[in-house]
This record gives sequence, structure tokens and C-alpha cells, in this order.
Amino acid sequence: MSHEYYRRGRNWFTAIGTLFSVVAGIGLIRQLIIWGPEFVQDFLFNGEITNEKVSMAMLGFGIFMIALGFRKHEQKI
Repeated sequence: MSHEYYRRGRNWFTAIGTLFSVVAGIGLIRQLIIWGPEFVQDFLFNGEITNEKVSMAMLGFGIFMIALGFRKHEQKI
């Protein structure tokens, strides 16, 4: 492969970000199916640390990691 070509977005940042996003999405969808949207909304906005809040934090972290994976890479000469 040429040193001029950089595979943008194919690194461990996007891999970990995708992993975190998928796991968080599975957790949220599972809770929506089990409890329904009203209870999940109540769990998101109450004062306790709940699974839904952890899943939202994981989703945010995953999106942040994916954004890091797509940042501009400077080539070393």
C-alpha cells in the first residue's frame, strides 16, 4: 500500500466507538421492549444511576470515539 494513502476511519478508535454504540443500543432497545417508553423515560430523568443513563453515556462515548477515528490524519514525511 502506498504511504500517501491513509485508510480514514479504519482504526481502533472507530472500532471501539462502534462497539460501545452497538452495546449501548442493544441495552436501550432491550429496556424499551421490556419496560416500554414511559418507564424508560422515567428511568432516564430520575435522580438515581440507572442502566439507561449508563447506556446513554456509552452511546455518547461511542460517538465521540467514532469522531476521533474520522479526524484528519497528518502524514509523516
